[in-house]
Amino acid sequence: MRTPVAIVGAGLSGLYAAHLLARAGVACTVLESRGRIGGRILSVGVDGPSGTPGAERGPYDLGPAWIWPDAQPLVRSLVAETSMAIFAQQTEGAFLAERSRHSPPQRYARGFNSEPRSMRLVGGMRSLAEAVASRLPPSTVQLCARVKGISLDAAGKVQIEVAGAAGPFVLETEMVILALPPRLAYRSIRFTPELPQAARAALDAVPTWMAAHAKVLAIYERPFWLEQGYSGSASSSVGPLAEVHDASPVEGLPALFGFVGLPAAVRREIGPEGLKRLVLAQLARLFGHDAAQPVAVHLLDWAADPDTATREDALPPDGHPSYGPPPQVGEVWQRRLAFAGTEVAPHNGGYLEGALEAARVAVDGVLRDLGPASER
Repeated sequence: MRTPVAIVGAGLSGLYAAHLLARAGVACTVLESRGRIGGRILSVGVDGPSGTPGAERGPYDLGPAWIWPDAQPLVRSLVAETSMAIFAQQTEGAFLAERSRHSPPQRYARGFNSEPRSMRLVGGMRSLAEAVASRLPPSTVQLCARVKGISLDAAGKVQIEVAGAAGPFVLETEMVILALPPRLAYRSIRFTPELPQAARAALDAVPTWMAAHAKVLAIYERPFWLEQGYSGSASSSVGPLAEVHDASPVEGLPALFGFVGLPAAVRREIGPEGLKRLVLAQLARLFGHDAAQPVAVHLLDWAADPDTATREDALPPDGHPSYGPPPQVGEVWQRRLAFAGTEVAPHNGGYLEGALEAARVAVDGVLRDLGPASER
């Protein structure tokens, strides 16, 4: 198999890079190890109260949940181009702060609104990935296609070793865009010839966004917290959730979600079911006994996802990582290998805006290295 450009990873950055290439008239193939697109964008649904097949309620985001269009021009443009509807994060009502397990949570009459206002997509974040993917030529994205190795021979030909759903295959290409976390790329892909030692060290030093974290989502029959005058927002020094937010969609069952404040090692020791029980007990402390009776509970521990995290990602960095352009990969690889993904964004690393930024930078470089269409 041959393709002018291969993209490793069908998260938002990889999909957007493919869209930009297609718009420039350059064919590409996107290789995705998962059985779905979106990468760290993951939205789930739940059957309605009747349990009728196909009556999914939601979706609910277990990955990124917010955008800030007023401060993110690429996201704003993409949302407008795809005619997606947005709505403001629910913050109306009282805010709760749980500071000690020996005293009840403190109630504040007003919550805290972010500036600019946090916004959500009506169809969940997965609709953003789906909208970009829908613009690609048929068969551009290959799912369940895990890249095992990338080699460059003396003649300058790039070969990608892929473990596909139907068996192993080799994809020949001129350029490769690695649209996955730098550390994961270094740890999971064999490069021949090997990348320079300085490049390997630099890639391995980049913390993977969200990789150390876990989110829990609880879905309910009714928004009892709103009925009690609460916004659904809370912070806690007790845990296991460090913060809680309303996750209700525009239509469908109401929900709460929270970021788990326990380290990955502690989460593993407690186990998924044990952690869910602790979360429901905490939500009941905050919002009353109704919170202990959800329709469904979802837990996603990103640290346990081998397509996101490595062992080195178990501990979160202190504060927001200082992301930026990828390292130089050496003279041998410099015109064959490019990086996308939010961790290599010039300005908005860690955000969806950064994923789009990084894709644009990578594609600009690829188009420059490929030369005019008449020369291809």
